[in-house]
Amino acid sequence: MSASIISKRYALALFRIAKERGLLEAIEEEIRVVKDVFENNKELNAVLNSPRLSLDQKKAIVKGAFANLNTFVQNTLMILIDRHRENEIPGVADGFIELANDARGIAEAKVYSVRPLSDEESIALSASFAARVGKKALRIENIVDTDLLGGIKVRIGNRIFDGSLRGKLDRLERKLLT
Repeated sequence: MSASIISKRYALALFRIAKERGLLEAIEEEIRVVKDVFENNKELNAVLNSPRLSLDQKKAIVKGAFANLNTFVQNTLMILIDRHRENEIPGVADGFIELANDARGIAEAKVYSVRPLSDEESIALSASFAARVGKKALRIENIVDTDLLGGIKVRIGNRIFDGSLRGKLDRLERKLLT
């Protein structure tokens, strides 16, 4: 079975529990923290992938690190460790976030701009681009990229809307070369 299928199954199980218990927002916040820790803490990943540690030791480390999390999130992590699927944890988090966003009609978006966006600009972008992708709203992550020269570039899932000056110059260059 592929890693993405496995991740999606665990994410779906956690999502169903969260939805049944009315804990969708709380568990989503916690799962974002878990994802961030596993993606940015290489030492934790090295420890969890070490064959020298027993399952109980690995579980104790994770329980200690995530002691304040909801029981459902902790139990999901423990099951993944029991089944030697520690590497799937970020994928499970991504799957859960995607399911939670779909349930609320929200999409994740990365907006590249030359300067940080104001709150008003973020709200306007969210309203404008959410309608284009069939969602109610966007959760915007603003990334400052001075290479754009001007304008913005929006990435929503696998769609890219490039209104940057750099993008226009690149398209013009390709057109002139053909």
